[in-house]
Amino acid sequence: MINLQSTDFELLNVPTQFSQDLAQLDNARKALLREVHPDRFVAEGPAMQRMAMQWAVRINEAYQRLKDPLERGAYLCELNGEPIQAESNTAMPADFLVQQMEWREALEEAKDAPALQALADDVQQQRQIAEAAITEAIDQQQDYVAASTWVRKLMFIHKFAQEVRQHQLRQAG
Repeated sequence: MINLQSTDFELLNVPTQFSQDLAQLDNARKALLREVHPDRFVAEGPAMQRMAMQWAVRINEAYQRLKDPLERGAYLCELNGEPIQAESNTAMPADFLVQQMEWREALEEAKDAPALQALADDVQQQRQIAEAAITEAIDQQQDYVAASTWVRKLMFIHKFAQEVRQHQLRQAG
């Protein structure tokens, strides 16, 4: 029925690319989950129901990975022989390192809601730029080396955006 060894893209029957239609992805997940619901296998016994549960877990894991741009980008790079290796590969272009330092300073200096919102907006804009660059690197150029650099940048941007949100919540509360 379901090949647990399929890639996430094959499993959910969506294009193997960075750009995804999230509604199509969600519909694919729901359709597969209906097919493998354990209640459909009651007559076949507990072993088959356990197998159906494994299928459901695998479908949900694939969906979670593909719906998240950061995880999807990293997964595509890995599938194409360019693992992200975020723990060991921390090399970044100098201009990005400068931007990181500027953001950190801006976060330390942000004392009010408008300053934090301006920083959050800048980070969101950089996130969109990174996602567009990943889309181009993977979907148009099949350049997984460039894509992996952009994914590592996106990892930092994502983490920093969470820090900004934490500051906003502390300031609001």
